[in-house]
Amino acid sequence: MRFLLTLSLLGWLGLASAGGLRLLLQSSPLAGSQYYAFAEFWPQMRVGDRLELIREPDNRHDANAIRVEWRGHMLGYVPRTENRVIAEALDAGERLSARLSSVSDNKNPWRRLAFEVFIEL
Repeated sequence: MRFLLTLSLLGWLGLASAGGLRLLLQSSPLAGSQYYAFAEFWPQMRVGDRLELIREPDNRHDANAIRVEWRGHMLGYVPRTENRVIAEALDAGERLSARLSSVSDNKNPWRRLAFEVFIEL
């Protein structure tokens, strides 16, 4: 949380350029791709595609749950072991963006899609 507060302060002080500075917050595999729309859409996906991060604070399995979508289609979730910082940032109103960093039809669902999350300053 201290890291996010520092980044917020830098943005508030105007140390981030108007051109849109962004920092990589984390890189993760997609969790649960075997249960959602990944299999239907993976041939259309390209590295660099924008992903939506949608907070699910009322998720009964994980209070820090963050759904990952591509063009309005649910693909899966940010892994539970890696979602706390992103959940806190979203809850605090931080501007985050995500992009597809790798995609394949690998039989191992944890290797099908990887994505990066950035904080916008």
